[in-house]
Amino acid sequence: MTKGCEVLALGRRAYGPVLALQRELVEKRQRGAIGDTLVLVEHDPPVFTLGRNAEGSHILADESALRRRGVAVHRIERGGDVTFHGPGQLVGYPIVDLRAAGLGVRRYIAALQEVLIRTLARFDIEAACDPAYTGVWVGADKIAAIGVRVKRGVTMHGFALNVSADLGYYDLIVPCGIRGRGVTSMQKLTGRVHRMDAVRDAVVAEVRRELGR
Repeated sequence: MTKGCEVLALGRRAYGPVLALQRELVEKRQRGAIGDTLVLVEHDPPVFTLGRNAEGSHILADESALRRRGVAVHRIERGGDVTFHGPGQLVGYPIVDLRAAGLGVRRYIAALQEVLIRTLARFDIEAACDPAYTGVWVGADKIAAIGVRVKRGVTMHGFALNVSADLGYYDLIVPCGIRGRGVTSMQKLTGRVHRMDAVRDAVVAEVRRELGR
């Protein structure tokens, strides 16, 4: 397993340019021009993203309602269904060569889940995996979504952790295509506003611990 991983903390950025950056980093990682890289960002303005097999009907709002809320829609190459990205949510895009790291896809996804569970534990939130669904859960409510793409052995896309996101946006979609479950955030669970840089630093520490970086 390689020892180094560069962290790019981008602050608040629009979704489109960061997606283009991901694709550029993946291409560079595939040809060995860079090492593994973890991109951390909040997306602003908010967006809904649809994975390869997502149902368009899982966006419940029509185009005019989306315009009023300032929400763009992107169909992208990751797995999974529809999800939300916006302010108050820490999004992580690990660009990792799985072969060099000695990881299979399932082990990699399990590692991301463990990173998020341990991160939340640092803020006194007890989270867990659900054997029926990918992501991280607190009871029946999802607090973090995970959706990845592996292209020629290199990962892109990743996870989205609700820190203090406006959960009202989830009323406009069927989150991850799952009905009958809720969504939550660190702020909703604890009644406190958590500094995004503190959550980001905790994620970096847990990536270092879980992936041996």
